[in-house]
Amino acid sequence: MGDADVIPIGTRGRPGRGSRSAHPSSAARGLAPGAKPTRGPADEPEVEQPDDESAATEGEQPTTGIPLGDWHAALNIAAREVFGDQWERRLAEFLAFLRHRLTGEYAVDEYGFDRELTERFVLAMIRPIAEKWFRVEVRGVENIPADGGALVVSNHSGTVPVDGLVTMQAIHDSTERFLRPLGADLVFRLPMVSSMARKTGATLACQEDAERMLNAGELVGVWPEGFKGIGKPYSERYKLQRFGRGGFVSAAMRTGVPIVPVSVVGAEEIYPLVGNVPSLARLLGVPYIPITPFFPWLGPLGMVPLPSKWLIEFGEPIRTDAFEAGAADDPMLVFNVTDQVREAIQQTLYSLLMERKSVFG
Repeated sequence: MGDADVIPIGTRGRPGRGSRSAHPSSAARGLAPGAKPTRGPADEPEVEQPDDESAATEGEQPTTGIPLGDWHAALNIAAREVFGDQWERRLAEFLAFLRHRLTGEYAVDEYGFDRELTERFVLAMIRPIAEKWFRVEVRGVENIPADGGALVVSNHSGTVPVDGLVTMQAIHDSTERFLRPLGADLVFRLPMVSSMARKTGATLACQEDAERMLNAGELVGVWPEGFKGIGKPYSERYKLQRFGRGGFVSAAMRTGVPIVPVSVVGAEEIYPLVGNVPSLARLLGVPYIPITPFFPWLGPLGMVPLPSKWLIEFGEPIRTDAFEAGAADDPMLVFNVTDQVREAIQQTLYSLLMERKSVFG
């Protein structure tokens, strides 16, 4: 072979041409004194083969990695931090719950109420939100009857009816009783929402179903303001809307059960309603399309409720068992009792607002 031409490195085979760059390449930096050499794909580290004297003996445990006992201890500590000291019992209950759901070994009543699903899933999911996020303070739970039928009447607010779920959770945790809500027609027309509402104990807000449940000794919940309450502007917060025709009062009077007024402060601030899109709401068949300071501007992040401080107070029961037979058919008497319930809730709302130092305090 003849003499080969010497081609400088990095000139792409063209002698005498550089990159004309003021910054050296990585290859050039690797040639600088004291530079740490770079490793190419071919520079694989050599694996030193152990000799016979240093070879691991049979049955000897490896000296690297985390021991299994440390993993178990870490998981145990993490479970206690999340679920408390009774985490093993709670885990066993949860596994039993899953087995019941998969095998179909659970019962529902004639309205579709699934007691197990409501207690172990829905209320368990609402509980940390109510306790940690809204910091709900409950008062007057002694006014809820320990047994027998009763009608719980509450104000309604919040753009999204979260107040109903939180009230259900507060009653169950305080009395171990389930609140059976009366829902509007729209609730039972929405896919998925309808099924979940039935499973959590809700039924259609009609007088026949209300009387049947009250006669059966159930604790029935009603929010007479309806969509007018949850969809009112923020400027009208804590001002009760019209209570309808008093059908709930008539049902209580026919069955002779007490009416427990409930006042909820704090729900008005979770989604401050500042606007609406009526044309789009009519197109979609919903009462309103809410516009808040954060939704829809922030997208899904705008759907996170604000952490307002909640106060829930159960007022003194209004008895209906002293009325004469046929009193429920007297429209003036029904109107007077309805107005009495509404006034009791409104006055308690004002008192709680005076007591509350700040929205988020």
